[in-house]
Amino acid sequence: MTTSASTEGNLPEQARELWALILDVWNTSFLGVSIGQGLLALLIVLIGIVARGMIARWLIAALKRLASKSETTFDDAVVDALAGPMKLVPVIIALFFALNILQFGGEGTLRGHQFVQSLVVIALFWALHNAVGPLAHALQGLRNALTPVMIDWMTKALRIVFIIVGAAAVLQVWDIPVAGIVAGLGLFGVAIGLGAQDLFKNLIAGILILTEKRFLPGDWVKVDGIVEGTVEEINFRSTVVRRFDKGPVYVPNSKLADNAVINFTRMTHRRTYWIIGVRYDSTAEQLREIRDKVLGYIESHPEYAQAPEVSTFMRVDSFGPSSIDFMLYCFTKTTSWGEWLRLKEELAFFIKDTVETAGTEFAFPSTSIYVESGAEVFTPPGDDGAKAVVASEAGKG
Repeated sequence: MTTSASTEGNLPEQARELWALILDVWNTSFLGVSIGQGLLALLIVLIGIVARGMIARWLIAALKRLASKSETTFDDAVVDALAGPMKLVPVIIALFFALNILQFGGEGTLRGHQFVQSLVVIALFWALHNAVGPLAHALQGLRNALTPVMIDWMTKALRIVFIIVGAAAVLQVWDIPVAGIVAGLGLFGVAIGLGAQDLFKNLIAGILILTEKRFLPGDWVKVDGIVEGTVEEINFRSTVVRRFDKGPVYVPNSKLADNAVINFTRMTHRRTYWIIGVRYDSTAEQLREIRDKVLGYIESHPEYAQAPEVSTFMRVDSFGPSSIDFMLYCFTKTTSWGEWLRLKEELAFFIKDTVETAGTEFAFPSTSIYVESGAEVFTPPGDDGAKAVVASEAGKG
């Protein structure tokens, strides 16, 4: 009984010893941080990560639903641009409080604050970088003054500027001298620039192409001896032109700036130019009939352009080696290649029917040999030759 009572009397003391042991372990420090502080800081970081997920799921989704109700796409672009930086904000706040709880002291506290400042700078310039997209949407009304390609170049340049300035700001937070790095890069840039003259030449050529508005993406262009096809993209250094066999050609901008470029997309009309030859035995009346009918067909057709927009001719033009030649010169209103081919085909059928109805025929290259009567026939010597001479004399008699 005495032993049992003694044991029961020692229980509170043992509990206090256990609690003291737990507190001792809780306050045990590693690198100046107790386990309790570490667990609490970890809990705060986990809360920040959970809050990040909540923002991603609920807040941004709600903002997108709200933006989708408006008629403009500008607010949708703003929400998409700020979604990433907004997810980073709860993590930054959680890290800030976690570092304050840890209390590294001295150098550790300074480095922790620099780390949080770096995240703030990254979030800020990340938002500015992404905000360039909505800015491009806002500039849609200036497409007449600024081409879509110029707007695209401006957005790319602004993104690059924000990346460079953001990186410099992060270096400044960590007390890394940016001026020295820039000076070193300047000397290095001189050496690079001497070997990158073509790069700068193509860049300047690209700017000239945009300011002169020679062509835009989607235009059908031809550069003699270089490429013919559809422009897909105008970049800082080169332009992507897709040929009609669907092969992409990456043309340096300097080639497009220094050479003559034909922009077929900007044609106002499409030309048909033919030389039509008929036989020499065609009469003047037949020639007039062919001329008048073909000219009347073109002038009355609603899909052919008429004066004073363009010139239209159907005239007897020349006497060729084996034909009397008409010159047909006219323009269609459409510039579509497929439609133009259809109109040419219909015109070709009409011309063939007209020539046949007039009672004459198309001419083709031919050679006629005329032998005058009484001409001496040359025959080689021999029996066969003698027989031929006798036959010839008999024919004369």
